[in-house]
Order: sequence, then C-alpha cells, then structure tokens
Amino acid sequence: MDSNLNSSLLDFIQRSPTPFHATDNLRSPLLDAGFEELHEAERWQTVTGGRYFVTRNGSSLVAFTLGEQPPSEHGFRMAGAHTDSPCLHIKPQPVTVQQGYYQLGVEVYGGALLNPWFDRDLSIAGRVSYQDSSKKLGHVLVDFKQAVASIPSLAIHLDRDANKSRSINAQKHLPPILMQTDEEGSPPGFRKLLRDTVRKQHPRLDIEEVLEFELSLYDCQPPAQIGLNGDFLAAARLDNLLSCYIGLRALLDSDNSRSKLLVCNDHEEVGSTSACGADGPFLKSVLQRLCSDSESMARCIDRSWMVSVDNAHGIHPNYADKHDGNHGPLLNHGPVIKTNASQRYATNSETAALFRLLCERAGVPVQSFVVRSDMACGSTIGPVTASNIGVRTLDAGVPTFAMHSIRELAGSQDTEYLYKALKEFFVY
Repeated sequence: MDSNLNSSLLDFIQRSPTPFHATDNLRSPLLDAGFEELHEAERWQTVTGGRYFVTRNGSSLVAFTLGEQPPSEHGFRMAGAHTDSPCLHIKPQPVTVQQGYYQLGVEVYGGALLNPWFDRDLSIAGRVSYQDSSKKLGHVLVDFKQAVASIPSLAIHLDRDANKSRSINAQKHLPPILMQTDEEGSPPGFRKLLRDTVRKQHPRLDIEEVLEFELSLYDCQPPAQIGLNGDFLAAARLDNLLSCYIGLRALLDSDNSRSKLLVCNDHEEVGSTSACGADGPFLKSVLQRLCSDSESMARCIDRSWMVSVDNAHGIHPNYADKHDGNHGPLLNHGPVIKTNASQRYATNSETAALFRLLCERAGVPVQSFVVRSDMACGSTIGPVTASNIGVRTLDAGVPTFAMHSIRELAGSQDTEYLYKALKEFFVY
C-alpha cells in the first residue's frame, strides 16, 4: 500500500479543521497542477482539454476537466463528497462567566457523538468577517492551532451512574472553559480576543474590528496511523475529508481524455439545504454553464455517472448485532456499496454493477452495506444530487468506526483501494 497517500491524507486533515480550511487546502494542489480558478461572477471561457475549478462560500468546490469530446456527447464522470463534519459551533454572542470561568456558548452542528468531546484539548478555527480602517469588508481564515479550551467531565463521585446512563444537555453541559477571570460583570469580549489572534496570524492584515464569524471547536490531537501493524487511520473528520482528498488525488492522477468532475459540498451533515450544499444550485449551475443549452444539458446528464463517496459503517466487533449479518463491511477489505430500498442511498442495480466492474478492473475488493431492517438509515449527498440533476448515482465509501465521533477510525489499506476505484471510474 502507498504510505505516501496516507501520510498526505492525514496532513490534509490536520490542516483542515473547518470546511473553509478544507476547501482552501483543495485549491492549492489544483493550482499546482495547472487548474485555472473560475469565478461565478465572471464570464467563463473554457476550452477542450482545459482544467478548471470554482468555489462557493469558501466552503464548497467543483473541479473539472473537459475531455476530447463535448460533455453532451460523453457526459461527465462525477465524484461527490462533503467538506463538513459534526462539531460544536460557537454562538454569535458566546461569552459567559460562571464561578469565575470564562466560557463560550456552543451549538451542536450535525449528528455529533457528544461524549467524546469531553476532556479533550480543543482549539478554535473558522472564518472571520471584519472591517478595515477604511470601513471596507474583508474575510479571513483563522486557526488558533494550540489548545485553548476544554469541556471537563463531571467527576464520577458526583455522578455515580455516569457509566450506566449519562444524559448530556447541550445548552448546560457543553460550553468549554477557556480561562479564569475576575471580571464577572464585564468579561473580555470574544471579538476583541479574536481580533488580536487574527492580527498575530496575519500581521499585514488591516483589521480594525471583527464584525461576524463562523467558528467551531476541534480536537488538537493530530491524526495518526495506528495499530500493531499500522492497520488503522485515527483522525477527526475522516467523515468526510478522506473522500474529498482521495477524490482529488484520483482526479489529478487520471488522464484527461474524458470529462470528469469532483464536487465537494458543505452542509451535508445538516441536510445539504443551502446555497453551497448539495441540495442547492451549485453543481447544476456549473453544469449549465458548460452545456450550451438545455438540450445539451439533458444529453450530458443522461451520459453521466455520479459516485457519492461517503464513509460507511464498518461492522464493530463489540456491537456486531447492530448490523445485518450479511452486510457487515470490514475495515481494509475495500470500499462499500451502500443501498437502501427507501432511497436514503441513491444506489440501484445499474450503478452498483458499474462500480463492481470498475473495482474488478482496478483489482480492488468491494463490499456491501444495508442497514438492519429494524433501524433507521442515514443518508448522503447521493439522493439529493440524483434528484436535483437526474444523474445516475451510486453511494459508496470506505468502512469506518466511530462515525461522527471527535476521532474516527478507518482502514489504512482502504484509502488506496478507494483511490484505485475512483481513478478507474474517472477514465471509464
């Protein structure tokens, strides 16, 4: 297996604590590879053989190459992933002081496992909007990088049933502690603290006042390849930065004879309904600009295929009864085809058969996942994208443990399996 692929993936995750950072870190290798950045407000002049990308909201990205034939003749090979992960978002007016401790109010973003957020070294990152000395609006990314906060657990002596049943109230129990202060009545303003941090990180930036921000907490523990034989990748945000990065590498490393596209959307974890989410117009808008008219667009879509790449639930050895016995994917045994009769996944027999064929051609093992019939099924950008633009779609991804935890676990071999399968898909 390619150890460089895993090390570069983990480095990407470490540098991408928020969707804004992830999108920025997807831009850099595209620019290095000669892709031209397009802007939605400008007229596009694309050519056969060209390589391009465009971002929206600084948190979603579409990258594509134009092959030898027009999209209306051969369609696109499209892979989709998402840049966001469950986390704790900092509220607009976050500061409270309790018992002399300076704390921040937070709200839960997505379906997060909350228990693992306790007793972690936490930092803060995101996007800051500010005015400069000329009263002009600006935006900048910020990452505190060092541990600045913690959410301490209540000692078991004060909660004897903690190991039997523990209820977490998101309003009362999740505000992190940042420091101690004697200023009960007028504690230090968070925007001032934020402005000072931005000035330290960007000393040439003219920032007079922080106006607004989109910030979240993240775990400072770096990603790692672990296990006695290095079998596992342990990291935050494997769901779904793993798919974003592997999709990017497959896009860059496959030849340009066929038109291909990678879309990485924000807001999947909260339903995808936003201007830059999969249930918004971003991807469709890009495709419409690449097709000369509605006729060409319809022909392009009918000749296209989409793989929605999002992590799957690996069968957990301690909780095997949570799986259908015939559909329990194993880590390091290849990507997983995800199906659901209620269309929570977009896979059908046609798209699943194509993926099996591609995996066989690439020499990659492939697995299946169906949720237990007596359990609810999650979803992905797959059904949303399929219903919005009408493209044939498959849901697939690498098996993972502890999905939506602050630290997830995937197989170190599955990254290369997925890479090979997607690379084969982009040229099929």
